[in-house]
Amino acid sequence: MSIEHEEFAALAERHRRELRVHCYRMLGSFDEAEDLVQETFLRAWKGIGSFEGRSSVRAWLYRIATNACLDHLDGRARRVLPQDLRPPSDAGAGSPPRTDIPWLQPFPDRLTPDDVEPGAAAVERETIELAFLAAIQHLPPRQRAALLLRDVLGWRPGEIAPVLEGSVASVNSALQRARATLREHLPQRRSDWAPSTPPTAEELAVLRRYMAAMESADPDAVAALLAEDVRTAMPPWPMWFEGRDTVVAALRASWAPDGLGFRFRMLPTRSNGCPAAAAYVRTGADPGFRAFAISVLRIEHGLVAEAVAFHETHLFSAFGLPPLLADDVPGAAPSP
Repeated sequence: MSIEHEEFAALAERHRRELRVHCYRMLGSFDEAEDLVQETFLRAWKGIGSFEGRSSVRAWLYRIATNACLDHLDGRARRVLPQDLRPPSDAGAGSPPRTDIPWLQPFPDRLTPDDVEPGAAAVERETIELAFLAAIQHLPPRQRAALLLRDVLGWRPGEIAPVLEGSVASVNSALQRARATLREHLPQRRSDWAPSTPPTAEELAVLRRYMAAMESADPDAVAALLAEDVRTAMPPWPMWFEGRDTVVAALRASWAPDGLGFRFRMLPTRSNGCPAAAAYVRTGADPGFRAFAISVLRIEHGLVAEAVAFHETHLFSAFGLPPLLADDVPGAAPSP
């Protein structure tokens, strides 16, 4: 079987979304995943003549994408969240942004594969959550690839071995080591993670209350929504906070007249399988609210257990969000 060049564009586009998710899991970066999908298509275009039809086009593209990611990762530092680098900070701690660190990035749910894409791999919520993405970054790239191909995509070790240019025994060994490392870095209640479903009505209600509390700069209302052991972070700022009292104290300091003096508008969205809020900020005499951060919330038992606010304003367009809100645009819009 051969693929004609005129067929290639349609075939490639059919698998773009799931390949983007695969590259994102491998890299931890939305921006780099976009680039590596393009690199995958370029390599496939150049290698069309070598495709002999022994596997599906989809499997062929996954092999190319995996090897493109492995090439890209060669010699690069893993992507991280602030809690991977240092102990929790005090409420009054301050530190300038660190742009020299490869930070983990969020992924907009609107760009995951949908039910109408034939053959697309389902994106399980737990395999795109930030906890999983942060944990898998601890794996060496080849172990990471083996685990994703086996445990996420369901490939057999015999199918993985040619991709990694190794034996079945080496793949099984890599999988054993990868799973042991993941157990060290995943949350203890791994079996309690939510199934692959959209955010529940309860989670969306918590999201709406959280957005309203942030817009009104009401630390007591925020406190009522936080778990006692809540964790918050805002990369590229390297500090992070743990515990309800510390998180609320940090918010009070930032909202004080002599603090940052931010006023927020919030819009709902979804990221990494979780409810999220897009924060827009206005300071001083600004006429409108400018894109500020995408806050991804992990909600457990009706409370916010973790909030990571990614100061990645260039990603707002990927989430389908505008860069600016007029002053008269209401926040806390309807649920996503």
